[in-house]
Amino acid sequence: MTSSANAAEPDPVVEAVVEAPAPRPEPERRPMHGGPTQIPRMPAKAEIFVAGDHVVYPTHGVGKVERIATEEIAGHKLELIHITFEENRMTLRVPVSKARSAGLRKLATRKMFDDALAVLKGRARIKRTMWSRRAQEYEAKINSGDPLAIAEVVRDLHRNAGQPDQSFSERQIYEAAMDRLAAELAALDGTDKPAAITKLTEFLKTA
Repeated sequence: MTSSANAAEPDPVVEAVVEAPAPRPEPERRPMHGGPTQIPRMPAKAEIFVAGDHVVYPTHGVGKVERIATEEIAGHKLELIHITFEENRMTLRVPVSKARSAGLRKLATRKMFDDALAVLKGRARIKRTMWSRRAQEYEAKINSGDPLAIAEVVRDLHRNAGQPDQSFSERQIYEAAMDRLAAELAALDGTDKPAAITKLTEFLKTA
């Protein structure tokens, strides 16, 4: 049966030029060795991006820098970083001057990702609060773009064999966190997301 789904795919959506997000409170996270620390919301210093770089944008995950070009927007010339997200078929344009405040960063270092994998092996920390509140905190961690925070969500919502099944909403948040973590691991390893998900799942089984 022929349907409109077989028609040519539409062009990628081009999102409006990104503005720096307004500050908002983030959940606190306690490291293994002591006091509270805030989830990082932006790179510690400005980074230089070039075409071909894999990058992470907090609310969209891993993308690829297609080009950096100067364009005129509303009468002003801006140097824009064009980032494509293949899965979402979307292109995001981020002003170079706002890249840091928007949280755009390069891929995590191997050391940082090893730390994220170590988080997966830790004990789940489930707060005794309403699910709606915890769900908001989990989503904030996912959208922080911080692989350690995202690993915490995967760890806390992971269910091993024999444990109670997750609710639908728990499963959705778990899969979103796993997807983000796997996308960055795949880019680091030079593999694809299914292979990265398999690797992370096997890692969780040994935790």
